[in-house]
This record gives sequence, C-alpha cells and structure tokens, in this order.
Amino acid sequence: MKDALPLPLLIGTAFVVTALWGFNFVVIAVGVREIPPLLLACLRFVLAAFPAIFFVRRPKVSWRLLAAYGLFLGVGQFGCLFTAIRWGAPAGLSSVILQSQAFFTALLAVAFFGESFRWHHAVGLVVSGTGLVLMGWAKTPKGGLSMPLSALVLLLLAAFMWAAANLLTKKMGRVDTLGLMVWSSLVPPLPLFALSWAFDGGGAVLTALRHLGWVSLGAIAYLAFLSTLVGYGLWNWLIVKKGASAVAPFSLLVPVFGISSAWLVLGETLTPSHLVAAGLILGGLAVHVIGGRVAMEALFQRAK
Repeated sequence: MKDALPLPLLIGTAFVVTALWGFNFVVIAVGVREIPPLLLACLRFVLAAFPAIFFVRRPKVSWRLLAAYGLFLGVGQFGCLFTAIRWGAPAGLSSVILQSQAFFTALLAVAFFGESFRWHHAVGLVVSGTGLVLMGWAKTPKGGLSMPLSALVLLLLAAFMWAAANLLTKKMGRVDTLGLMVWSSLVPPLPLFALSWAFDGGGAVLTALRHLGWVSLGAIAYLAFLSTLVGYGLWNWLIVKKGASAVAPFSLLVPVFGISSAWLVLGETLTPSHLVAAGLILGGLAVHVIGGRVAMEALFQRAK
C-alpha cells in the first residue's frame, strides 16, 4: 500500500518536476548556441555524475545493464536531441515530438517482451502519427517548414533511443531512478566527447571549453542539477509514494510547459497548424497512457 500523500502536494510536486523538464528544452536551445551540442550533453552528464555518485547509492543492477542504459539514454537520446535543436528544431515543438517515445516503447515491448498491443495503443498511435505528419509539413509564420527534415528525423531517433532505455529499465525491475540516472551518467561523457571531437572538430571543442561564459555554465548547471538530479529525485519520490500508474500521466504536462516557455523566453511562434498538430500528438498520447484505464473503469461501472 502506498503512503498517504495529500493531493495538493502530489499535484504541486508533479507540476514542479514537469515545469523543470519542460523548461529544459529552452535551456538546451540557449546552450547549443555557444557550445557544440554533443559537448554540451557530455558536460551535462559529467556534472550529473560528479560529485553525486559519492552520495547516491548505486542501483542493484549489473554494470552491463547500467552501461547499456547510459549509452541509449545519454548518447542516443540526448545526443540526438541536442543535435536536433542545434540543427533548427524549435525547442517547444521538440518537447512534443520527443513524447512519441511512448509509442516506440509500446511497440518494442510487444516485440521483445510479448506484451499485448491494445486498442487504445493503436488509436493513440494513429492520432499522434497524424499529428507528427502535420507537424513535419506545417509552415512557419514566414512560410518555411517548421523544422528541417534532418532535425525531425533526429528527434524521432531520440524518442526511439529513449524507448530502448525504457525497455532496459523494465528489464531491471524495481530500481531507484535517481540512483540509475546518477550512476548511468558515468557512461555517456567519453563517447559524447569523442563524437563531438570527431564531428565538431577538436578546435571547436577546445574553443568552447576555453570560453565558457556565465550563460553556458548556467545552462550546464540547470541540465545537470535541476533537470536531472532534482527532477528525477522528486519524480522517484512521487512514484515511491503514489505508484507509477498514478504519477505517469502527469508527464503529459512536459510539452505544455515546453511550448509555453519557448514562446515566453525564445519568442517561438506557433501557427494554427502547429497547434492542431501538437493537440493531435498530445491527444494521442493521452489515449495511449490513460485510455485503457478509462475503458476498464467504464466496464467495471457497468458490471456493478
């Protein structure tokens, strides 16, 4: 039985976490203006790991699973996400598209764990897929495409990598998510640094490191401490207190905060097509996440 937790505290904490994660996309957009994206991701995980590993217990999982999780999440998801935003993906829309990881997770779970693919998964996939297609073809207020196709592909790849990391988490079983984030953060820095050196050039990497300004340092600190340690720490606390099924739907607020903060801070503008596309994506995600639960409750009420 989960611990009693006042509803206002549950909702307030969930809002804080999703606001931190939503604003995270704005911070990434600001950070990649001055730091090569893969290098920025590298620095994020360095600070997420140190000095936290001296205070946070290592989760009870094998080093092999821990390393695989760090590669999929750190190098795969965040490497692709940071690069996509550097290549022109708007921060707000990126926060929406990245949530397609829920569908990749469901499909991979069917393929590798034999889980059932229910009607609400299919409906949600079709609705959100329609939104993604519309998002890819939506025009900006100036008449151009909302983002380069290469950036959109990278965002979908980031979502797929996130889904692969989710499957690894499922394989691990019950695990402390904060400990998992801290200790898996030991894995991405070296691969990300090597990739940044190879693709951005050693000169660009060294120049960025020598000229880290306050804005860059603030972005790195936010990504490492507030988004990663505080965000995952509070999220893990909520799951322990109320259970994953009660907490998970609040993650749908992340794109809401992502879009609104990108509009307020970065001045990103959305056309009616963008709003319709975002609505379809979020609506499909809502059906995917809570559709089955609503249907089961309705059947239960009829049976009473």
